[in-house]
Amino acid sequence: MVPGRGNGRAEPQAYPGCSRGLILAMPATRVLFGAVLLTLLVSVSAVRTQTAEKERGDSAMREMRKEAAHRQRRIIFNNDGNDAVYQCEEPTVEELLSKRTTPLVGTQCDTIFYCPWSAGFGQFTHNSQVAEVFTTKERIFSKNITADLIDQGTDPLQVMVDFCKAKDIEIFWSMRMNDVHDGALKDGDLFYPELFPQFKRDHPEFLVGTKGERLPGVPSSRSWAAVDYGRPEVRERAFRIIQDVCERYELDGIELDFFRHLTYFRSHAQEGQASESDLGKMTALLRRVRAMTEDVAARRGRPLLIAVRVPDSVEHAKIIGLDWERWLAEDLVDILVASGYFRLRPWSETVELGHSYGVPVYAGLSESRIKARKGANSRETYRARAMNAWLEGVDGIYLFNYFNPRTSLWSEIGDPETLAGLDKTYWATARGPNAANSWVRDGDRFGTLPTLCPNRPVKLAEGKTVSIPILVGEDLAQAKAEGIVPDLRLRLQVENLASADDLAVTLNGEAVAGGVLAEGWLEYTPNPDLIRRGINDIEVTLAQSADPAPLLHDLCLRVEYKKPE
Repeated sequence: MVPGRGNGRAEPQAYPGCSRGLILAMPATRVLFGAVLLTLLVSVSAVRTQTAEKERGDSAMREMRKEAAHRQRRIIFNNDGNDAVYQCEEPTVEELLSKRTTPLVGTQCDTIFYCPWSAGFGQFTHNSQVAEVFTTKERIFSKNITADLIDQGTDPLQVMVDFCKAKDIEIFWSMRMNDVHDGALKDGDLFYPELFPQFKRDHPEFLVGTKGERLPGVPSSRSWAAVDYGRPEVRERAFRIIQDVCERYELDGIELDFFRHLTYFRSHAQEGQASESDLGKMTALLRRVRAMTEDVAARRGRPLLIAVRVPDSVEHAKIIGLDWERWLAEDLVDILVASGYFRLRPWSETVELGHSYGVPVYAGLSESRIKARKGANSRETYRARAMNAWLEGVDGIYLFNYFNPRTSLWSEIGDPETLAGLDKTYWATARGPNAANSWVRDGDRFGTLPTLCPNRPVKLAEGKTVSIPILVGEDLAQAKAEGIVPDLRLRLQVENLASADDLAVTLNGEAVAGGVLAEGWLEYTPNPDLIRRGINDIEVTLAQSADPAPLLHDLCLRVEYKKPE
């Protein structure tokens, strides 16, 4: 039959290799293809719209986060959580709050960083769903009320969250990133076996050393008990612990406290310096934490901040494995707290670096451990340390290991105007550099601050001048303009000095005279006009030789204001 004839209807032409049935189905196929294409276009458009909306949402949340990061925090209080373990006589919320928290209401303390113990990498007093919960009441832990509070449907962290929300106080959870208090030994055995987590018992291969090992790269005797963040299992556990808290507690932020303690990698512990690979691993963990906190923030509709506490020397920190300047550059940190066991650099240097990345910087004021110095942790000393930090441009004061909530300091050191007119004691150095060597061999080589203290005395020699700079935040010129002239006492602690006349002392190039020597201290009453607000240069010269040679142990300036009649 000739195609197109016989029945009067044209039959479709077949292309070579195509079946007749396929050709008959082509119009329907084109319709289906068009429908699929339209669906894909609509889906792509929807995805683009959702992506644009998410980007706008992410941008808005970042702006909210930046604003929250720069809110006023006059004083940040780091509470180590010992109140729930050692101090409570009764297992009640009120008792817990009374020990360190309730008295802070109405003071300059705007923020609390609460550390629910965080002992030994993974033991906490909050009701963690990932880590171990420290509930023992054995031996010295008989007052531990953690289990009691959990039985009541709360825990120490939740108590703090509820209290702070009610009192409009900012609340952060603080994690000690590698606590090694559990590494203390006595006669070869764990001094506090309760502190040693099951995680470490089950995985000794995750530690940077063996029990009691004196590590080649880290002089600290307890560092053998640190976990190795070079292990993916350790980083995963740390992340899950942090994630669990962020998702289950209504926090304003979290603190990653890297100062407890300063050993993170086997490379550092065994070889003296963290590898570049290990630096990258810790930074990758920070990235992961940031992504998680941003996700939590998006779901709850308000930002979740990240604070870190780190050594103030970038170089010292990198040896340990903490590349915190990179963290700032990558927007992984919202709040920088500098210093802890030691301080190596001027506050102004850390402030300049932090601010260059848009990150506020807080002066970490820990207790002085210069045991030979009387008054090392006096109110007058804390006031002076805070005044100096404010002078150098910090955004606020961070108190660590300071647990008296009823002292006047909580209403003083958070404002330089409040500090003006209050008695102070300025020291050449508040803490001393020795602790920098406990975590990095010769770690004090990164320091640029004065080192004079009883731990680092200076031998005096005839005719040789010793220069000691001392930072003084006091604005004595302004005080004088207001008719206020405080009493000043410049004091030098000198061993083996026979007479005040054996020492010549100048202050900013001007000789000071009339020194009185008593009980190893040489005391002068300098003219207030000689004192600068900032660095003051003090020079000491031994007039004649002596045997044994005199040792200069310490130097301070006391500023005392006359009390109103």
